[in-house]
Amino acid sequence: MATPINILIVDDHPFIIEAYKNAIKGYNSKGAYEFSITQAKDCKTGYEAITEATEPFGIAFFDLSMPTYEEKGIFSGEDLAQLIKQQMPDCKIILLTMHTELLKINTIIKNINPNGLVIKNDLTFDELLLAFDKILKEENYYSQTVVRLVSQIQYDNIEIDAFDKQILFQLSKGVKTKDIPQYVPLSLSAVEKRKLHLKDLLEIKGGSDIDLIREAKNKGLL
Repeated sequence: MATPINILIVDDHPFIIEAYKNAIKGYNSKGAYEFSITQAKDCKTGYEAITEATEPFGIAFFDLSMPTYEEKGIFSGEDLAQLIKQQMPDCKIILLTMHTELLKINTIIKNINPNGLVIKNDLTFDELLLAFDKILKEENYYSQTVVRLVSQIQYDNIEIDAFDKQILFQLSKGVKTKDIPQYVPLSLSAVEKRKLHLKDLLEIKGGSDIDLIREAKNKGLL
């Protein structure tokens, strides 16, 4: 009897979703599994797919960078991964990203600890099949670039919390510091202190908000 598995795919690139589906179809050529696939195209539809699901997902694929869902504080595939971990702790998570910054990869592994992490430039049909196979066999899978990055001994030990992340996000959209408390539940003085702390962390001396956002992007924090 085929083993039923519910799968969630969230990506804003239709061709990536099709690649997932083709790999899943190809893997299931012997009919050992009965896959049911739900797909979503951004953070909002991904959030709805998770919160409105009638049955838990066994495997979830998330692109890290997607259109946000600010109303629910969902800014990326990382936030969706955190959400599904809370609501469906047995779900196996596979993340895809274009990021190749060591700091960003290290943060993803530390915060999410995904079952699979694939750099998009490493992605091939065979790579996807291999990742899927290992996940089903209760193994973790990191693509070649991820393995190379995490094998490096030295890296910048920079960590930011959810409020810092939201402040950076709003600044990147052009929101002025004085208006950030409208979007982030902090006082103006708290926002200003956090901005100064972020500039210290990123070693920006007297730089502008543009400098802060540029360096945050370079470090993979945004």
